[in-house]
Amino acid sequence: MVVGGSLRVPGDKSITHRALLFAALAPGESRIRGALTSLDARSSARILRQLGALVSPLRQGAEVTIRGVARFRRPTASLHCGNSGTTARLMLGLLAAHPFRAVLSGDASLRRRPMKRVTDPLTAMGATFGGPDPDRLPLVVKGGILRPITWELPVSSAQLKSAILMAGLAGAVPVAVREPAGKSRDHTERLLRSLGYGVAEADGWIHFEPSGQLQPLDLDVAGDPSSAAFLVGLALMANGGELRIEGVGVNPTRTGFLDVLRRMGATVTLENHHDRCGEPVADLLVSPAPLRGTEVPAVEIPGLIDEIPMLAVLASRAGGTTIFREVGELRVKESDRLALIAENLTAVGAKAVARDDTLTVVGTGLTPKGSVRTEGDHRIAMAFAVLGRVPGADIRIDDLACAAVSFPGFLETLDHATGRRR
Repeated sequence: MVVGGSLRVPGDKSITHRALLFAALAPGESRIRGALTSLDARSSARILRQLGALVSPLRQGAEVTIRGVARFRRPTASLHCGNSGTTARLMLGLLAAHPFRAVLSGDASLRRRPMKRVTDPLTAMGATFGGPDPDRLPLVVKGGILRPITWELPVSSAQLKSAILMAGLAGAVPVAVREPAGKSRDHTERLLRSLGYGVAEADGWIHFEPSGQLQPLDLDVAGDPSSAAFLVGLALMANGGELRIEGVGVNPTRTGFLDVLRRMGATVTLENHHDRCGEPVADLLVSPAPLRGTEVPAVEIPGLIDEIPMLAVLASRAGGTTIFREVGELRVKESDRLALIAENLTAVGAKAVARDDTLTVVGTGLTPKGSVRTEGDHRIAMAFAVLGRVPGADIRIDDLACAAVSFPGFLETLDHATGRRR
């Protein structure tokens, strides 16, 4: 397998969600270019339309326009979040400040994911929640006048942190949030600062002051580094060539996987640095490299949580052992992602063990062959699809279509990178 050429990945998923939500509450018309058009992003757009915002269709290559409503209107039907945990948790934060009743639901996978870590602080702020299971969707949310809050999160999580910050934004009240270990992605804080809101950080605490004003956005979304990680992995496992991935967001809270790969022996060069609306952007230049095992400590996990499936696959091809510490959060993603990584690596002939909150992968030189079970998890599907491009590999994946949750056209992009024609 030889890689080559230049290509782009879809727009950043985290930024796209947040830009849509902010724009929907900003009076006037916002314009977003390069937005992700995946199923998750469309879930956010669909719900915002139900709440009164005018959101143009999300189409590849098309500018998205949003006419905001300042305050959401009461929906007439349940708000279905699809598979998107970001949509569900951030919407809970915004709806907590609106004085009407709404119901949030999702697909079977999302209905298994915990929500009490979000609803507990929002309840303390003054919202009320109900439903058959207080920790799972569907949830009934009734918002109202909110109180300021100081809250320590149980885990470092951009979704939990952002839900509280968005409640502070929509409710016009100060909030303080502390992450326990490591810093999760900070796109919400950057957007808030760009709109004039006070966001200060000290000793792990994030302090928000409702001092700004929502304004229409004019935004270019960078390429998603989590999507780029799969192409970086593809290039590292290739036999030759060089791959350029253009216009990728290199926010320091999103590029922890590059630090790990450099420890493993990879050379990933960043070129053409520039800035898009407060977010750093660069091209990634990657060539094949022999990798060695490493240890990924707990403090690094929040900055690379979505890249662990690809890192684990690369670890299975590296020399020695790689250990991921304190990765229990993977058990409450779209699937029990931690168990699936170990199960599927073992199924294709690698050596991996998930025990408690630790994932251990031992590199082998075996050609991967076997069947992969995804449980509809897009990152599992994509990581093993990349492994399936190793020469001689024979990997059968039960659901590759789920890649569209975050990376429309994923297989076509792999084909382009390797010169393969369908």
